[in-house]
Amino acid sequence: MAKVKSYIYPLVIIAILFFVFGFITWVNGILIPYFQICLELTNFQSLLVAFASYIAYFFMAIPSAWILKHTGYKKGMVIGLLVMALGTVMFVPAAFSRTYLLFLGGLFVTGTGLALLQTAANPYVAIIGPAESTAQRIGFMGIANKTAGILSQRILGAIFLLNADSIVASISTASIEEKAAILDEYVLKVVDPYLVITAILALLAVMVFFSKLPEVEESESEPLGSEKPEGSKTSVFQYPYLVLGVIALFMAGGCEVIPIDGIILYSRNLGIPLQESRHFAEYTLYAMLVGYVASTVLIPKWLSQQAALKYCAISGFILIMAAYFTTGMVSIYCLICTGFGAALLWGVIWGLAIRNLSKFTKMGSALLLMSVIGGGIFPLLFGSIIDWNPDSPQTAVLVLIPCYSYLFFYATWGWKKKEWKSSRASNQNAPVYQ
Repeated sequence: MAKVKSYIYPLVIIAILFFVFGFITWVNGILIPYFQICLELTNFQSLLVAFASYIAYFFMAIPSAWILKHTGYKKGMVIGLLVMALGTVMFVPAAFSRTYLLFLGGLFVTGTGLALLQTAANPYVAIIGPAESTAQRIGFMGIANKTAGILSQRILGAIFLLNADSIVASISTASIEEKAAILDEYVLKVVDPYLVITAILALLAVMVFFSKLPEVEESESEPLGSEKPEGSKTSVFQYPYLVLGVIALFMAGGCEVIPIDGIILYSRNLGIPLQESRHFAEYTLYAMLVGYVASTVLIPKWLSQQAALKYCAISGFILIMAAYFTTGMVSIYCLICTGFGAALLWGVIWGLAIRNLSKFTKMGSALLLMSVIGGGIFPLLFGSIIDWNPDSPQTAVLVLIPCYSYLFFYATWGWKKKEWKSSRASNQNAPVYQ
């Protein structure tokens, strides 16, 4: 009981950080249509917002692991918050110059800080307690993350997309000079909110620096189930379930991001006004929030991590096919409903892929974070398909079919593969992680 209580303080600190992750990450769903209007972008160009955010994880995950090796988790989190503050403040000059590349640069720098912060926070959550309940603890973190995302959609959506339909209508009939004046004023809506966000990030960095957040070594993590850490391994790539898990998390990125960051663009191409569609990303986050709550109740007491992943893959496949074969609000609701299962993907894949890595935990965490680039690549494919085939935007949702198919593969076989060589007996004798 004392050990369980010892988790509470550090997990509260980490939950605050996950709240910050959520507020900054999921505002992209609002920024994408906002930038599309004020910077006059195509669907593909506007979805570079997600790409710029997530590609930072790919480039910075391994350097982040190296930084954490020298700084430890706590100082690494502080550095991550300060880098994020640098990225958010870049929105100010970007707005006054109405320069998309500068906005993308700010998003990349913010993503760099997030990569460092998450490289520290995610394994910290995983190894602070029993490994078989990793998904449950990450579920609690997810509740904080998605609650923040809902607030960012509600607060910043009301600022950035309020009366957006009337602005679109006014610039369609304005002269070149009038259009420039309207858009120059519209883009400045981003300045004050991002100055406030910058100040909050700086204050959080100070709070974490002076907190009593304990350092946790990988060797302190408990072995999962009846297995013992595989200390004979000499490379992180000798863990097949990790490598296959990295691919799974890459696929999961598309499943999680498209229903949030792409749904407003998708609904606009289905003919739904912005005044109504600006709430759809928020609705997806509500579905995800329910999913995270369910994960904390069901996993691992009632449902094993791999079983939860299997059911999420099956339900996601069915809902995406339903979204493809329907139109209007029915298609939108199908895409929103995928949020429930998508909420479980991060925690269960992380729990299955990061187990028993011993000294390779930080590097394994970095590789998993690199795979988050899927959250930037799949939305670009999604937006490109809509641009190529605007009369049938439902075709775009099919990019998620191979994602859910691979997740089903990982849930049924990939998670239990311990050796690259074929070992039927070892797979048959693999323990069930509950």
